[in-house]
Amino acid sequence: MKKISLLSTAAFIGFLAVPLQAGQEVYKQVAPPPPPLYGLGFYGAIDAGANVYQNRGDDRTFTDNNPNSPFFGDSLEVNPKNDVGFFGGVKLGYVFGTGVVRPTVEGDFFYNGFRGGANFTLRDSFDDVVAQRNVTTWINTGAFMANFILRFAPGNQRFQPYAGAGVGIYYAESAGVEVVDPVTGRVPINTGGGRSHADLAWQVVAGSDYFFNPQWSAFIEYKFLNYTSTQIDTNQDRDLRQHLVGAGVRYFFH
Repeated sequence: MKKISLLSTAAFIGFLAVPLQAGQEVYKQVAPPPPPLYGLGFYGAIDAGANVYQNRGDDRTFTDNNPNSPFFGDSLEVNPKNDVGFFGGVKLGYVFGTGVVRPTVEGDFFYNGFRGGANFTLRDSFDDVVAQRNVTTWINTGAFMANFILRFAPGNQRFQPYAGAGVGIYYAESAGVEVVDPVTGRVPINTGGGRSHADLAWQVVAGSDYFFNPQWSAFIEYKFLNYTSTQIDTNQDRDLRQHLVGAGVRYFFH
C-alpha cells in the first residue's frame, strides 16, 4: 500500500507540472541593431570661402645700369598686391569601403576671384620719387580639379578628418586694368577689358566633416592651390600660389 501511495503522489505531481511548463514563456535572445555607418558611397557638396593669402611674387626693383642711357641710375620698384578674394563651388565624389581608412575620389569645381595689380614707384638716380602709380585689376578664374583623398572614420564615425591632393586645369580672365594716381586719385588709364589664360593647376587639401546623421554633414576645408604658368616663357617663377579656407555641407546618397 505504501508503494501504491508513493506512485500516486508522483503521478499527481507530474500532472501538475505539465500545465505549469506549458504556460512558461520562452525568451529568444535578439542581437542589438548594428551602429549606423556615416559617410558612405556617392556624395555631393557645396562650399564657399576666402583665398586668405596669395603669393603673386616678391617686391622687385629694376634699375637702368646703361651709362649711355638718359635714364641711367633710375629705378622702378614693383610691389605686387596680394588682396583677399572669394571662392565657391561644388564637389562630387565617391567613398570606398566602410573601415576606419576610406579612399575617396572627388571632382572639385569652383570659382575663384581675387583683386590683383601692383604699386609702382619710379625713382631717379638721386633716389627721389619721380612718379607713383597704383594698378588694380580683378581676376576671375575657374578651377576643375580631380582629387584623391583619404578619409578617416574612427570611433562612432561622426567626426571624420581627411587629407589629399589633386590635379586639374584652370581658366583665368582679367577684367581689365585700372591705373590710379595715389596722390591725386585720378584714373588716367582704364582699359575696360582684359585677357584670358588657361593652364595646369594642382592643390593639397585637408579638412574634417561632422555628421548630423548618416547622410548629412558639415565640413571645413583648407586648400593650398597652385596655378602654374607653363605657357608663359620667363626666367622667373610666375606660378600663383593661394591659401584657401572654406566651409560647406555634404550629402551622401546611400
